[in-house]
Amino acid sequence: MTRISINGHQVSVPPGTMLASALLGSGAFRFRNSVSGEPRAPLCGMGVCFECRVTVDGHPHARSCQVPVREGMEVNT
Repeated sequence: MTRISINGHQVSVPPGTMLASALLGSGAFRFRNSVSGEPRAPLCGMGVCFECRVTVDGHPHARSCQVPVREGMEVNT
């Protein structure tokens, strides 16, 4: 299993899991807020819609559906 931190909570996911799947599996339902404040989460699952953006290891706007998890990754929604 691969351990990652999601909003400060440690979770274990199978190696090779895409980050969006790991987030959804951990119970995350809000990945970011729209400019008007509405909760946003994955829509297309293939990197086209940009709705699944999160901050990974301090780098904002990573499309979580395109990022495979790696050991020690720190994710903030």
